[in-house]
Amino acid sequence: MKKVNKVEDIINSRLIKPGAIIYTAGNAATPQVLLKQLSADSSIKDVEMLSILLLGDIAELFSGQACKRITHRIIFNGEHSREAVNTGRATYQLMHLSDIPRQLKQNIKPDVVLLQVSGPDNGGNYSFGTTVEGVKAAVDSARARGGLVIAECNKKMPFVLGTSMHSSEIDYLLEVDYDLPVSPVHEPDERANKIGKMIAELFIKDGSTLQYGIGEVPEAVTTAIIGKGVKDLGIYTELFSDAMRTLVDKGIVNNRFLRNNFAVSTIFLSGEKEGYQWLHFNSSVQSRPSNQTNNMMYISAQPKMTAINSAMGVDLHGNIWADSLDARKIYSGIGGQVDFLRGSYLSEGGTPIIAMKSTTDKGYHKILDKCPEGITTTAIAADPIVIVTEYGAFNPGGLNISEHAIGIAHLAAPEQRDHLLKTIYESKAFHKPRQALKEVSPKGFVAYEMVF
Repeated sequence: MKKVNKVEDIINSRLIKPGAIIYTAGNAATPQVLLKQLSADSSIKDVEMLSILLLGDIAELFSGQACKRITHRIIFNGEHSREAVNTGRATYQLMHLSDIPRQLKQNIKPDVVLLQVSGPDNGGNYSFGTTVEGVKAAVDSARARGGLVIAECNKKMPFVLGTSMHSSEIDYLLEVDYDLPVSPVHEPDERANKIGKMIAELFIKDGSTLQYGIGEVPEAVTTAIIGKGVKDLGIYTELFSDAMRTLVDKGIVNNRFLRNNFAVSTIFLSGEKEGYQWLHFNSSVQSRPSNQTNNMMYISAQPKMTAINSAMGVDLHGNIWADSLDARKIYSGIGGQVDFLRGSYLSEGGTPIIAMKSTTDKGYHKILDKCPEGITTTAIAADPIVIVTEYGAFNPGGLNISEHAIGIAHLAAPEQRDHLLKTIYESKAFHKPRQALKEVSPKGFVAYEMVF
């Protein structure tokens, strides 16, 4: 490992040659100094770069000029990349989070890896910090082929236990000192709180293992868990958030029923600096690559695995879409939703859940008759997934397509619900819909008022 003082000594066209494939860490571990230099050095050209949700001060990386030199392959879209992807300046790379390490070793094979690290510890090891996902596999793949591993060692990056690399695996190291990007969460509104209370009351029990992300609904679920008084919870997730930290601090999450007695995640994201400081050498959490955290067999082995994810929409069949607004307008990415939904269904006592408000903040309905034509679905109608909105919860287990449609329609806002039920009632495509509509309470559906 060679330590350098100037970023231009390691990010230049001499080391990063035309035709190179670059893999960069993302989320809170986005190597901002390295990427800003990459966008500034116009001599670096004809390269490809794969990334997952790049955060921080790197907007210029997706400028028109930079995109002429760098072919961005975006695995998970974010604020900086969204316009470039949806105007054709960058491209969307379809991958399950669980499959990224495999594809990096077998198909994509990066030549250069850019990342942030923390360390070293007494053994000469550096932590991958707040982001592992496919970064470890990228390092292994690049080194196996004589590629380059270039790292920022950030004084603000916590040493997250679990996944590390020896100093001998790093070719160049640049010491930096800047704050990690934060992702503040809005206070849950009434609708989010209703969803959180439904989920906690119906599906979270003593000894459950949790997976959820960041946002209003996860915050509301956390509050509802505390209010319900459940205990002995575990965390096995792809994203560890501040809400989960709250549960650990209160002793509600103790991971006593998990094999290793600590929370496991592949990405860590906080809404405040203190959240990253909390992670530093904290033995209650450990990081793992995404082919472990998101492996369906590992997920299914967790006790009472309760996976809570969000979506942009669901149709009457039960098709769910979460990465895009229409066929070619990508908002986020496939991520690990499918991994956890299907893995949690296989868990003993587990429950796969899609939690979402029935409408967007602008009033657009998210419960539709049919999914948009050509859209990528993250779960299909045959996946027996519980869907929760502020109006109730629907479990499709054991139900036919007519019963699916009627139960899902009841998750919609009143005016949309009535429209959808009328559509079902008048349709010749469903099997005896009028008979099914005579049920006082739709099969599989539990209204919020029935619980609270």
